[in-house]
Amino acid sequence: MTYPAPTINIDSVRQQARKNVEQGAVTASYTADRPVVLKMLNEALATEIVCALRYRCHHFMARGIQARAVANEFLVHSNEEQGHADLLAARIVQLGGEPDFSPATLLTRSHTDYTEGSSLGDMITENLIAERIAIDSYRHFIIYLRDQDPTTRRMLEAILATEEEHADDLADILLQLPAAPEADATADSGRSVKGAAPIKLIKKSAS
Repeated sequence: MTYPAPTINIDSVRQQARKNVEQGAVTASYTADRPVVLKMLNEALATEIVCALRYRCHHFMARGIQARAVANEFLVHSNEEQGHADLLAARIVQLGGEPDFSPATLLTRSHTDYTEGSSLGDMITENLIAERIAIDSYRHFIIYLRDQDPTTRRMLEAILATEEEHADDLADILLQLPAAPEADATADSGRSVKGAAPIKLIKKSAS
């Protein structure tokens, strides 16, 4: 099926471009509800900041030589989540808004919780749950935008792809954590994950 070429009234475009020039990239052809988009972007920003902080906490709190590779993976994820936060903040400014970094309301705006976890299994599980929440949140945001804001949508699609990689990595690591013997499990005070016996701070080798 072929589609007719779009017709553009260049004179009208030039006239509109001269109006409200202080709005920068937001032109008359921007059809999304900007206050709603800015609110959703700030919620996504809060979510990424909380995730970055949780991953970084877990990076330092993971104990034992066998946990080192997972701790390194946590740090990689933390840095990538911070990169997402920077992208979101920059886009908020482009749309004429203000990125909200206020610690006072961070958790109320974030879609994910901040949970420290008491064992390596807990940490992996909490981060995996958070990634799954973020994945669904971004999917809903992308569906909402449709073709109203292609720049924001493409940015969110790229972030979503990374979040899906994170979730896949964590699920793979979690599946390869061996169940600890009952005696060792008592000493380690581990918690059951997905119905398995309490786990020790052991992980698979980083790929």
